[in-house]
Amino acid sequence: MSACGEFAALRRPTTPLPYSLHVTSTDETVVNEDSTAPEASPAAGRKRRRRWPIVLGVLGGLVILAVGAVVGYGLYLDSKLERFADPFAGLDDATRPTAAPTSDGGTAAVNILILGSDSRISAGDPESWEAGAQRTDAIMIAHLTANRQHAYVMSIPRDSWVDIPGHGQAKINAAYSYGGPALMTQTVEELTNIRIDHVAIADFESFTSLTDALGGVDITVPEDAYDRGELLFTAGEHHMDGKQALKYTRQRYGLPGGDFDRVKRQQNWLRAMAAQAIEGGSLTNPVRLTGLLDAVTESVAVDETFGRDRMVDLARGISGLQGEDLEFLTIPTTGTGWSPDGKQSIVVLDEPAMRPLLDAIADDSIASYLKKNPDAVDLLDETVR
Repeated sequence: MSACGEFAALRRPTTPLPYSLHVTSTDETVVNEDSTAPEASPAAGRKRRRRWPIVLGVLGGLVILAVGAVVGYGLYLDSKLERFADPFAGLDDATRPTAAPTSDGGTAAVNILILGSDSRISAGDPESWEAGAQRTDAIMIAHLTANRQHAYVMSIPRDSWVDIPGHGQAKINAAYSYGGPALMTQTVEELTNIRIDHVAIADFESFTSLTDALGGVDITVPEDAYDRGELLFTAGEHHMDGKQALKYTRQRYGLPGGDFDRVKRQQNWLRAMAAQAIEGGSLTNPVRLTGLLDAVTESVAVDETFGRDRMVDLARGISGLQGEDLEFLTIPTTGTGWSPDGKQSIVVLDEPAMRPLLDAIADDSIASYLKKNPDAVDLLDETVR
């Protein structure tokens, strides 16, 4: 199916998927130990962050949706959630990565590819997508362990230089532009050797509405933040509305780590939304919850294989997760560089460092891997610059 045809297939669901959005976010919640976007020049002896004590699960409002569905808004949510054509239909199952292992209890690990768009290319306005017109601003793999005791969210910088099937080498976010979610899925699977089970597309611009529906989020800025001479935020804790949070995540100039720091800020915003949803009473107040779910359904779309029963099962499986069971991390890199033709600034992936991590995710042994190799991966810090 062509990229245009794939997005033309985007449609509203006709049957209720009570835990749709919920599942998406749970899948996003992925991490248990270390998480931090790579620095432009990774320094030795990085400090490991303390586990963030309150987030039950996150990636965007997805996890929030999951909880909302449990509270009784599943049918309402499902009636509005967008879905797009099966991104796995054109892939050769024989050459795809091995399926995630199952636990003694019979449940399998789950990997969800989460794509944050740089414009309203799917969630909220599917007709606006055009082949070659958009790329993904955020790329994350959410890994839910088979025993449902841990969740990890790994970011892949959008400028990572990779092989894109049928197109040669390019920045990874170009895969979406070339062939939509199907080609992006194939690209990520071939890069990581991690089998993707589902795909979710989040419209980060619409997350401004989600943030406002939560009543704003609390984000600490450790030092004055300037962008091209303009003071964006003074040092200290800020209660940001949606527009301010979007400005916070989109700042690029003035950040020591450039796009690496942007990745951290995206993760930090998602973490702050989860905290606000849990602590601000949005999940227990019916009126506020309805507004929250409205905002989430306008911000997220999921693939059509993400069925109701699947979502309900995942929602139940993660119900016991605690804050220490969730971590955000970024795929290892060696910093930035230039494309072979010298025309593009790119992110260079660290093959020796990333391979054991990716293998640990693929075979669902990441918790033990991080325990044995505490300094192998940077985790998201409690305070993000």
